[in-house]
Amino acid sequence: MEKVKIVLDADVLIHFSKGEMLSILPEILPEYEFVILSTTYDEIISIRNQVDNQIRFLKNLSLETFSPTGEMLREYALLLNRFGKGESACMAYCKFTRDVIGSSNLKDIKEYCQKEKITYLTTLDFLYYAYVRGKITTEHCSQFIAKVNERGSRLLVVDISSYVPSAQL
Repeated sequence: MEKVKIVLDADVLIHFSKGEMLSILPEILPEYEFVILSTTYDEIISIRNQVDNQIRFLKNLSLETFSPTGEMLREYALLLNRFGKGESACMAYCKFTRDVIGSSNLKDIKEYCQKEKITYLTTLDFLYYAYVRGKITTEHCSQFIAKVNERGSRLLVVDISSYVPSAQL
């Protein structure tokens, strides 16, 4: 049986790069296959070398060409009227594959995902699962959030031990 995929959007990849934990992101939930759609890959120029190395050497991320046809193409075109290319590709893809979206851009994805019954995980959700699975400590979570915020992104500062994730996996 094929693994369910977690389709990563640029913001989660950038957060984990800024937090210096990109290499462990797919190890948090190893029962899933972690993929980056080509549309999202085109958006991550600033961390492309890091992602390429992870795909090539760690082999825990894969790149998938996004070439929608039929209803997926129609949905993608509709979504592009309201959202960016990466979010639109991830949402259209997951609507038709029933895979999981990894995105922290809740103002763009949350309503759509809820309407279409698409599971989504945010950066903080991934941190939560890393914490409850014993891959990182509360101190590591706090350090991660601080680094990401210091480097220009905005993550809520949370006590990961009392955090409630958006999806129960």
